[in-house]
This record gives sequence, structure tokens and C-alpha cells, in this order.
Amino acid sequence: MPKIVQIGPYRPQLVEPERFELVVENNKIIDVNIELGYVHRGIEKLFTTKTYMQNLALAERICGICSGVHTLCYAQTAEGVLDATVPNRARYLRCIYTELERLHSHYLWFGVLAHSLHEHEAFLKIMGEREQVQDLLEYLTGNRMNYLINTIGGVRRDITPEKAEKIRKVLNNMKPLPSYILSLLDDNGAFTKKTKGVGILPKEKALAVGAVGPTLRGSGIKSDVRKDDPYAAYGELDFEVVTEEDGDVRAKSLVRARENFESVKIIEQALDNLPSGEIAVKLGKPLEKEEVGRAEAPRGELVYYIKSNGTNIPERVKVRTPSFANDFALIEMLRGDMLQNARVIIESIDPCFACTDRVAVVDTKTSKKRRMILK
Repeated sequence: MPKIVQIGPYRPQLVEPERFELVVENNKIIDVNIELGYVHRGIEKLFTTKTYMQNLALAERICGICSGVHTLCYAQTAEGVLDATVPNRARYLRCIYTELERLHSHYLWFGVLAHSLHEHEAFLKIMGEREQVQDLLEYLTGNRMNYLINTIGGVRRDITPEKAEKIRKVLNNMKPLPSYILSLLDDNGAFTKKTKGVGILPKEKALAVGAVGPTLRGSGIKSDVRKDDPYAAYGELDFEVVTEEDGDVRAKSLVRARENFESVKIIEQALDNLPSGEIAVKLGKPLEKEEVGRAEAPRGELVYYIKSNGTNIPERVKVRTPSFANDFALIEMLRGDMLQNARVIIESIDPCFACTDRVAVVDTKTSKKRRMILK
């Protein structure tokens, strides 16, 4: 006889609220419902009440962990509306800041994974080493998170030779960390026995449900916006799109671990080839048009849509975050697996529930609110 097991909306391992309803029979998950809408903040509506420049602060509050890539994607989309050409130096600086953010995001995820797997020594080591990146971001931008470094038309702060040297020093100090994480995922690694064969997402399923980022690349699909549709200076930098074939939690972990090496490579190349010149341009008047922009966030493809009516306030802004896309993949990963693996499977997509919750349905006749269910 099947029974229903609920995870959330509030639970110790879920910092943000989201409810998972698991239909379980003989300790096996046979069906899944995901209920969204607990932290819907109406940010897309707020976008249409503020100027293009003011909206930068809103964009970065969609997700605290990857706030930088949100301002980058929003700024790039707005630059199409405002017909702005970003200076070459700013394009390279954007890559540096974004890859530093990817490092701190991936290391945070590995810390959370270690905690989920009860590998407390690994948790302390990873989170302790990660502090170097956080301190570096604060040194470069003034904040550890929500640093508002991107602006429409460029970036707000330059990187001086002294700052570049500091970046190189920190990256050099942290180079052993990705190797340590890979050792946890090798054949005899502490993470391997708890992640191998768990939460498998086959390649065809990953494509069918529209998975993105490490969740997609862990199923063997070589897809990365930085390569597929280059932005900033990514088209001028050499790096590998990391993939793994097994589609399980271990494969997604290996993708993120190896991507850390690529992020360091990108940052070092950008510093070596940093052009001279301005870091931002003055903006003209908005054109009456529509623009779509994409960027590769730590969790996957991020999409912004802006509709302009020619005024200084956008008429419509729509955001498709990677966690929303990966929730559909999560349903496929949970189905057929064991109940005891549910927590690590949920963690494997690196979920951000706050950025997922951007839809609320209200009946105008009864004023009743209905949350969104994914099945």
C-alpha cells in the first residue's frame, strides 16, 4: 500500500521553503509532486515599476548565491534595449567576477553535499577554504554577496595590478582544493559509495525535461551558454565544457569539481589578456523593442526577457532561472529511487527555491491563491 512522505515546506536541510510530496511503496519512490510558491516575492512585477538602472538591485536579489550572474544577464539584455556597446576591458572583467562567483557557489554546494552525506571533516575543510574566495570578492567589490559589480554598459569597479596579484595569490593557494574534492569522488572516495548509482538521469530524459547546467552535463550533454552562445569575453578564452556520462549524483558532482579547474583557467587567462580602456559607457535612451539574454549561472542556463516601450521603465521583464528548469529533472531523478536517497538527490541539482518561486495564481473572483504544482 503506497504512502505519502512529505519533505518540507520547512525542514532542517532546506534553507528555503518548498514542499516535496513523495509517493512511496516498499521504501521506493514511485511518484513525486513538487509544490512551489512559498516565497514568491513579485520581483518580475517590481521590475516594471523601477528604472532600468534601479532594477539591477532587484535582479541580484533573485538569488543571493549567484547574484552576480543575475545582474550580468539582466545588464546584457538591457544593453540590447539601450543599444549600448560594452568596452573590451569590462567584458573581460565580467568573466573574472562571474567565475569567482562560480567557484564560491560550487564550493558551497560541495559543503552542503558533505553535510548531507555526514562527512563532517570534508564539510569543515571545504567551507573553510571557500572563505578565501568570499574574502576576495569582498576585497574586489566591497561585499561578500550582493556585490552589484555589473552595471548596464560595463562594470562598477576596475581590477588594478595590485588586485590582480591578490587574485592570482588566492587562486594559487586554493588549487589543491578541487583535487581534494576529486579524491572524495574517486573509486574509493568517501562521497562515491553514497552517490554512485543514485538519482540517475538518463541522457534522453535530461533532454526531454529541459535540464540545464551541471545537471544536464552530468548526463553527458555538452551544453554550456558560455560556449554555445558566447557573451562577455568567453568567446576569446580557452576552456573545456565538462561532461560526465553516468547521470547520477556522483556524475553531477564530478562535473562541478572539474569545472573548478576550468574557472581558475578562465580567470587567469582573463587577467593575462586584460585590455586597457574604460570599464563602462554612457547610456542612451531606451529603444522600443524586445530583447532576450542568456548566461551560464553556476546552476545552469539563466534567461532574461525585457520588453521596452521606449520609456526608462521596462514594460515587461521575465526571468527563467536554472532551478526552475531542473525541478522537472528532479522529479525524474527521484522516481524509482529509494526513499533514503531523497535528500542527496534533491541536493544534487543545487536547488535555489527562492529563485524558482516566481509564479502565483490568484482567482480574481474569490481572491484565493493557488500554488504551483510540478508533476
